[in-house]
Amino acid sequence: MVVADNFGAKFSIAAALALAALGYISPADAATESVVYSFRNSDNDGNNPDARLVNIAGTLYGTTDQGGDSNNGTVFSIKPRTGIESVLYSFQSNGTDGSLPQAALTNLSGTLYSTTYNGGPYGLGTVFLITKTGVESVVHSFSGADGAGPQADLINIRGTLYGTTQHDGAGGAGTVFSINPMTGFQTLHSFSGSEGAAPTGALLNVGGTLYGTTNGGGTNGWGTVYSLELKNLAEKTLYNFRGGDGGEPNAALINVRGTFYSTTWQGGANGVGTVFSITKTGVERVVHSFNGTDGAYPAASLININGVLYGTTYYGGGTSCHDPYADGCGVVFSVNPKTNGYNVVYYFQNDGSDASRPYAPLINVGGTLYGTSSTGGANGVGTVFKLSIPREVLRQTPPS
Repeated sequence: MVVADNFGAKFSIAAALALAALGYISPADAATESVVYSFRNSDNDGNNPDARLVNIAGTLYGTTDQGGDSNNGTVFSIKPRTGIESVLYSFQSNGTDGSLPQAALTNLSGTLYSTTYNGGPYGLGTVFLITKTGVESVVHSFSGADGAGPQADLINIRGTLYGTTQHDGAGGAGTVFSINPMTGFQTLHSFSGSEGAAPTGALLNVGGTLYGTTNGGGTNGWGTVYSLELKNLAEKTLYNFRGGDGGEPNAALINVRGTFYSTTWQGGANGVGTVFSITKTGVERVVHSFNGTDGAYPAASLININGVLYGTTYYGGGTSCHDPYADGCGVVFSVNPKTNGYNVVYYFQNDGSDASRPYAPLINVGGTLYGTSSTGGANGVGTVFKLSIPREVLRQTPPS
């Protein structure tokens, strides 16, 4: 088993760790990737998974936004050790039960909740629940006045779910909403565009204040970071992106010791996205600007493992990608927020079997990172993949 550094040189894991100790390559290079499952859709198992996986007692659950019985998407489960995939539910041809699920599943007391971008009686999306045995029902159907096109993951705060829609609402530019299985649905805020538009990433709860990003709108049209107080529903724009400092964020914020980190889809020094940090008072800093070779257009939020942040880019990665459009198959990367140290952990290949173009965040299951890719795999329609990083690396604490 071998790994490659950023210049394509091959090493065993032991050799890579030894070289890392001497400072020749980053310890994060000592990683191996493999495809756990390649979607086929020939047997209606779904295709193009764009959402984060969720781990429940060792089984991974996820959604595909296409494929299934009617090509409206699926909910699936997969055993990571064996690669056995099961379709729990295929959204139906009439769309009244929802269609095109793009968000992760959220576990609430053993029942899984999520959203569909389209479908429902108005065709504008739904909130749905599904049991682990595959019984699905629509909890709420968006009508436009209360928002349309939910894409972000739901978050659970003491039994109430919070989420966003990208479009419509009273201001015409998306909403923040809550839904409680007992008390129902409530629109908490409608965006008008001037303070942000099209909230795409999941919300972050810090002490009763929700923090999020909008993909567009704001003073400069490049998107915003905002906060929403749950007590009084007061919304505040914390930061307006300008382009050179990042723009069009799609991802959720994560909280690392009181400072928030995330990615922007575009902008930065090279126009193809950034990793950035922002304080609660709105002080923003570019941690890394992607240049294409080291990744481009990150859509996913980051995960924090012992102070090192891991993420994916949808495009980029240089000439190692077997891609007819030559814009790259994406990468897995790590970044040290204390030092701004950046490293490509893995370059996706799209070589007829490898994953390609990951859109969703990674998850950490016992030191192994799992994710989905929207294309690639043996059949070209997406994968579940895993990335193994030696425990010696994961246990390391980054230098101050």
